[in-house]
Amino acid sequence: MAIDDEEFVQFAEAVSPRLRRTAFLLCGDWHTAQDLAQTTLAKVFVAWRRINKRDAVTAYALRTLLNAYLADGRKRRPGEVLTAELPEHAADLPAPELRLAVLDALATLPPRARAVVVLRYWADMSVEQTAAALGCSTGNVKSQSARALDKLRLQLGDGPTGSGSPRQEPAPPSGPKEVRNG
Repeated sequence: MAIDDEEFVQFAEAVSPRLRRTAFLLCGDWHTAQDLAQTTLAKVFVAWRRINKRDAVTAYALRTLLNAYLADGRKRRPGEVLTAELPEHAADLPAPELRLAVLDALATLPPRARAVVVLRYWADMSVEQTAAALGCSTGNVKSQSARALDKLRLQLGDGPTGSGSPRQEPAPPSGPKEVRNG
């Protein structure tokens, strides 16, 4: 029994920084990220003895973090006041303006689209792994990531790419005008 607890402590110490960083990218607030990471570790600890594959425990923790983030997004926090300023900036980052611009752009995405971007491009998960973590199809992950990346590019000033560029309307028919519903 003490071996399991000691093993969990080692796991928690190793994975905590990654959980906090991933949570921060999901929610955009260090304090909420810390809460999400702690909630995740508490839930993983409760399930620790039931987790059979120790090599999959990090994936289990990331899925638990994602579920906690999505559940937290559904709750309303009437006692909290959100501000545009980010707390606690790292001093050794080379381009804080770019970092803040990217975080601001990430904050404009809906929670699921933001989760797709963070899991695909920050946590370096494959389309299939992201789909499994979110409980959706790979096509959904691909379309959400394409739309989210286009939105981020527009906000960051790069414009849409060729693969995800906005569709152009077809030329109007030369005959009588058609009435379309919808």
